[in-house]
Amino acid sequence: MIGIINRLFLSLLAIVGVLSAICTTPAYSAEQRLPDIVVYLADDLSARDLPLYGGTNIKTPAIDQLAAEGMTFDQAFVASPSCAVSRAALLTGLMPARNGAEENHSYPRDDVMRLPKVLNDLGYQTAAFGKVAHLRSAPDYHFDVYDLKQNIPDLQVSVRSFLEKRTDKRPLALFVGVSDPHVPWPSESSVDPESMTIPPQLLDTPRTRVQRSRYLQEVKNLDAYLWELRSLCDRHLSADRVFVFSSDHGAQFPFGKWCLYDEGIRVPLIVSHKGKIEAGTRTNAMVSWIDLLPTLIAIGGGNLPEQLDGRSFLPVLLGSSQQHRDRIFTTHSGDLLMNVYLSRSVRTHRHKLIWNPHPEFAFTSYIDLLLRATSGDYFKEWMEAAKTNPEAKSIVSRYYARPEYELFDLQQDPDELTNLAGTAKLANVESELRSELNAWINSQGDALTVFHEPLMLDAPETWVPRKKPKNASRN
Repeated sequence: MIGIINRLFLSLLAIVGVLSAICTTPAYSAEQRLPDIVVYLADDLSARDLPLYGGTNIKTPAIDQLAAEGMTFDQAFVASPSCAVSRAALLTGLMPARNGAEENHSYPRDDVMRLPKVLNDLGYQTAAFGKVAHLRSAPDYHFDVYDLKQNIPDLQVSVRSFLEKRTDKRPLALFVGVSDPHVPWPSESSVDPESMTIPPQLLDTPRTRVQRSRYLQEVKNLDAYLWELRSLCDRHLSADRVFVFSSDHGAQFPFGKWCLYDEGIRVPLIVSHKGKIEAGTRTNAMVSWIDLLPTLIAIGGGNLPEQLDGRSFLPVLLGSSQQHRDRIFTTHSGDLLMNVYLSRSVRTHRHKLIWNPHPEFAFTSYIDLLLRATSGDYFKEWMEAAKTNPEAKSIVSRYYARPEYELFDLQQDPDELTNLAGTAKLANVESELRSELNAWINSQGDALTVFHEPLMLDAPETWVPRKKPKNASRN
């Protein structure tokens, strides 16, 4: 009898040992390993300039190939059309008023959750190369590894060296942000200025064409680096890999960056995951950059933090849903002293309402105030033409002076050239969207703060560059 009891006791110990071994198996073991994640970010790239979204001026074979292997989003939007604010929303899953980064060159509050920390907790090693977080703020996001150099030649060296020397056995969440096609643009371009098409909201002048060709050259450059980055990932990362490509907002041309028109807030977004996301698919589901954080967490199998503004669109990626959001809200609160301007907007699939709370302010930016030879010097041609050309005068006036409300029928007017605010035909639509936008602003705790002394529309003699405020040292 005692022998039987001893054998049962030993058997029980063996079972306990097996269970203990199972329970202590790392979450990233070969059997349960999470997919690697790679996020590749462009800087100031408008979706419409890519062939994938109808662009005709250049070819982007690497981006096209990624789209052929994954899902393309036709209605992807950022939270705000300026660099620091957009990236803060991406990495916190919160809109600007809730994370604390409202005007450009500002940063989230210290108490706000950040994506790298959540991914670390899921078992990922996190790495950021280039412009992922805004400039020198990368350490504040607590990536395990980071390198701030953001030009493509530097990234070619730093990313390759990291992947070749990496010994960490955890799955990798790798974020790579290039500085292209952010200004300054190169002096030489392989894109012919004369044969290109010009977006309809811009004035077609010789210098506009030159600068557009230089901008597009940098789009070609970031596409070429995508080939190289994906090749490196093929050699050094798991075949079970999620790859994301997007841009922080639209290009630095009038009515793009710093503006809530689609040229400023609509961005490319492609997500691939072999065996999980159907290759070569497109979706019209509306998603926001704040949705990327919960989506990546869901891919990693984690529990979503409470009170996020973002929502996971994993069901869209997996083909179980065709819809995600029925409203997109966006904000802009200025860019230091170069752009002291507030805008808020709500967008449906059909209509967009933009509210400019201070139409008495002049809309200015780095474009018209600096007139740099490496970016915005074409604006001198615009201002000169506006003296005698009615079309040029209309475009320049529209650039500087924004009405309090702008309402667009995106189906009939995708370029947002005809403001329908105040028209009887869309009175009900306007009223409904105004109410929704006001309710959302209140729910966000958005104080509509004007961060600096504005330039007034009726005082054009004051529209000159001003010194950066002392409290904006992290630029």
